[in-house]
Amino acid sequence: MINFTSKLPQTQTSIFSTMTALANKHHAVNLSQGFPDFDVDPELVELVNQQMRQGHNQYAPMPGLLSLRGLISEKTQSLHQSYYSPETEITITAGATQAIYTAIAASIKPNDEAIIFEPAYDSYAPVVKAFGGLVKPYEMAPPFYDIDWNMVKRLVTANTKLIIINSPQNPCGRILKEEDIKQLKIITENTDILIISDEVYEHLIYDKQTHLSLARYPELKMRTFITASFGKLFHCTGWKVGYCLAPEMLMKEFRKLHQFMVFSVNTPMQFAIEAYLNNKPTYLELNEFFQRKRNLFRKLLEPSRFTLLRCEGTYFQNVSYERIAADNDVEMATKLVTDYKVACIPNSSFYTRNTDFRTLRFCFAKKDETLEKAAELLLKV
Repeated sequence: MINFTSKLPQTQTSIFSTMTALANKHHAVNLSQGFPDFDVDPELVELVNQQMRQGHNQYAPMPGLLSLRGLISEKTQSLHQSYYSPETEITITAGATQAIYTAIAASIKPNDEAIIFEPAYDSYAPVVKAFGGLVKPYEMAPPFYDIDWNMVKRLVTANTKLIIINSPQNPCGRILKEEDIKQLKIITENTDILIISDEVYEHLIYDKQTHLSLARYPELKMRTFITASFGKLFHCTGWKVGYCLAPEMLMKEFRKLHQFMVFSVNTPMQFAIEAYLNNKPTYLELNEFFQRKRNLFRKLLEPSRFTLLRCEGTYFQNVSYERIAADNDVEMATKLVTDYKVACIPNSSFYTRNTDFRTLRFCFAKKDETLEKAAELLLKV
C-alpha cells in the first residue's frame, strides 16, 4: 500500500458534475451548470478558423497576446477610468477559474486566513485550503443576502491575508454597492490584506444598475487581483479563456506561477477574441440580452409555488421552496430531477458548512424554448 495523504480529504465530486450527470440520466432540462445552450456567434467561430488557417497554432506569449492585452486595457480604461499596463499588469488565463486559482496560490501561505462571502463559487475555499490557508466564511442569508460589515470586521485577525469578493455574485445575484466599497476600504486600510475580485459577470447587471469594479478605487486597486472571463462574455464557456488584472507588483508574482501552470493560453482563440472584442456592442449590450432572459424566466415562474428571490446580476435565478416542502435542498434538487425532469443546484453546496436555507439556483442562460419547457415542468411542483 502507498501511504498518500490527500490535500483536500473532505472534497468530493463537484455538485455541478453530480447534477449534470443526474440530468443526463433522467433526460431532464438542465438548468444546473452555468453555460448557455445556444450557439456561439458564427462570426466568432469563423474568426477562430481563420486564425488557425493563417498559422496561429503555436505557443502564444506567456502573458497572452500583447494586442489582446492592449484592448483589455482600453476597455477597462473606458468603462472604469482605470489604466492597467498591457505589458506588466494584464495576463490572459485559461479561464477565470485558473486566474482565481493562480491569484490564491500567489497570495496564500500556510496558516494565512482568507475571508470569503458565501454562498460562493465553489472553487475559492478548496484552493485556499490546498495551499495551507484557513477559510473564514461570512454567511449571507436570503432573501437579500445583505452584509453586516461589523460582523465581517470581527473575522479579521493579524493572520488575515486575503478577502475574496464576487460581484455580481454567483449564485445569489447580489451586486456590490457604494456602502460595501466604503466598508471594504475601511477594513483593508493600513493593512497588507490582498483582495481577489471575481468580476466574471461584470456585464450581466440589470435594471440600469452599475458594476462597481474595484479597478475604480485606487485604495483597493493597489491590493487587488481582478479576474474576468471571455467565456461568460461571448457565450463560449468551453473555450476557457479569461484574464487577470493586477498592479505590477502583484502581477509579477501571479505570472511566476501562471507560467508553470499553463504557460500560455490557446493561440488562435486569443487572436479571434481580439478581433471580436473590437465590436463593442457585443459586450455593452449583453446586460439587455440577459435581462430579457431573466424577465422571461421570472414571468414564467410567477404562477408557481416557488418564491422568486432578487436577481441583480449574473444569469442565475434563485428560488425558495419553503412553501412547498421541508426537504433539505439536496433532496429537493434531486427530487426535481427525478420526478419533474428539471435540474438545478442546491445552494448549500456554496457554503463551507453546507448551510441550508432551502433555496435552489436555476441558470437562465438558455434558449427561450428551454426556459419555457423548464417552467412548464416546474409549475407542476
